[in-house]
Amino acid sequence: MRKVVSNTTPILSFIKLNRIDILEKIYERILIPEAVFGEIQEGKNKYYIDISKEPWIEILKVENRKILEQLEKELDKGEAEAIALSLELPADLLLIDEKLGRRIAEEKGIKISGTIGILIKAKKQGIIKEVKPFIYELIEKGNYYEESFIKLILQHTGEM
Repeated sequence: MRKVVSNTTPILSFIKLNRIDILEKIYERILIPEAVFGEIQEGKNKYYIDISKEPWIEILKVENRKILEQLEKELDKGEAEAIALSLELPADLLLIDEKLGRRIAEEKGIKISGTIGILIKAKKQGIIKEVKPFIYELIEKGNYYEESFIKLILQHTGEM
C-alpha cells in the first residue's frame, strides 16, 4: 500500500465539501502528523468532523527533530511536520496546497499533489463527474485560486 501523507489544507478542503470520502476512495489510507491533527482540531467550525474517528486516517509522531527544526524556520508547524514525516517514512506522496511548502517538498524530492490534483484524479477515476462545481464551492467556502489557474484546470478537464 502506498504511503500518503497529508498537510491540513487538502483534508480541510474535502471536509468543507462534505466529501472526505473522496480521499479514502483514492488513497485508502492517509497518514498525518500530530501538528496537522492539531490544526484540524483547532479549526472546529461549521465544517468540522472528528477525523480521529476515521479508521483510514492515521496520526503519527515525527521522530526526526533535526529536520523538523530546520523546516519550521520557513514553514508553519503543520507543513513542517507533514514534510518531515514524508521524508522520515519515506512517503510516496504528500498532499499539500501551500506554495512555499510545495516548493520545499519538491526540492527535497517529495512527490506532491494538492486539492485540485486530487479532484482531477477523482474525476479520472469516475468518483466525481466534474471538477468545476467543487472548485467554485471551495472558493465560496474560503479557498483561493487565481482565475488563470482555474481556467487552466477547467481546460485540462474539458469543462471550459
